[in-house]
Amino acid sequence: MNQKKADPNNKTVAENRKARFSYEVLDTVEAGLALTGTEVKSLRQGQANIQESYASVEGGEIWLINSYVPEYLQANRFNHEPRRRRKLLLNKREMARLAQSVEREGMTMVPLKIYFNDKGRAKLLLAVAKGKKLHDKRETEKQRDWAREKGRLLKERG
Repeated sequence: MNQKKADPNNKTVAENRKARFSYEVLDTVEAGLALTGTEVKSLRQGQANIQESYASVEGGEIWLINSYVPEYLQANRFNHEPRRRRKLLLNKREMARLAQSVEREGMTMVPLKIYFNDKGRAKLLLAVAKGKKLHDKRETEKQRDWAREKGRLLKERG
């Protein structure tokens, strides 16, 4: 009887669904985002795109590059730049671990999704991933198709 209501703050804003197809996700980290007020308002409206974005280590800090957060219409001249670089907020140990894993061959940092946590803070789920080759992508697609077909067969037979 004690049901939780859907919290409007705890919701996914943007998801990079193509990342799991193109990369083999090895580890994930939750990172905070250094945002301006108009960016937060734009995210609360559910507008963002992280499809072509990536994270990079520069000067001992980690930056989210090429993510798109559209301008907030009511902000007029106080607006932000839609494709600006955004600093990721992580502690030193996490930054060092991520930087070390990226230095290894074939590893990259890929943003998986932007969402609001329980406290209403914008967070980014960042993955340390390895790029898949074409045959790996085909194998993933085969497995997904077989799982779908198996589900259909089991549903038909009872």
